[in-house]
Amino acid sequence: MSFIEQIKGHHLDILREVGNIGAGNAATALSKILGKRVDMTVPNVRIVSFDEMMDMVGGAENVIASIFLRIEGDAPGSIYFMLPLEQAEKYIELMTGEENFSFDNPPYPELSVSALQELGNILSGSYLSALSDFTKLNLYPTVPALGIDMVGAVLSYGLMEVSQVSDYVIVIDTAVSEQEEIKDSVKGHFFLLLDPESFEKIFSALGVPLDE
Repeated sequence: MSFIEQIKGHHLDILREVGNIGAGNAATALSKILGKRVDMTVPNVRIVSFDEMMDMVGGAENVIASIFLRIEGDAPGSIYFMLPLEQAEKYIELMTGEENFSFDNPPYPELSVSALQELGNILSGSYLSALSDFTKLNLYPTVPALGIDMVGAVLSYGLMEVSQVSDYVIVIDTAVSEQEEIKDSVKGHFFLLLDPESFEKIFSALGVPLDE
């Protein structure tokens, strides 16, 4: 039986609870930085195929802005925060005060790149802190990397470890929006992809091992 087949509804419920806490922490941090109310919706935790995951962000050939980092420590994995280019441009404008920023004009200012990387740090730090608090495992992120590329290319590295043992992944999908004006809301997708061996460690630490 593969690790995916061992994961049941109560395992996903636990990850959703962790996600809720992480989302709340991240929303608070982002609200302080942007000076605006930021909401993060209840994470949708599900098992999806690689193709379904790519479809969530517009398909394999859709060009997006992506913040990628690896989770190191007791339960390795990958983290992505993906945004349509126009949404990423809006985040940069909100965080830096720079007007009319565009990905159509490389090379990009160092401040703009740093702003999106800091966004990745906030989101990943919030989730990993919640997961560490629940599991008592040592988890920490690498330095985030910003990529502007097609979804398929962006995901290829992070899926490499998972694809060796399964055609499916578990995704915690979180939508982020700045709520002062719905028409100007900023949304993105946050994906947590644990390496296969990490699920056993995490669920065992939570008292619900996969073989139950």
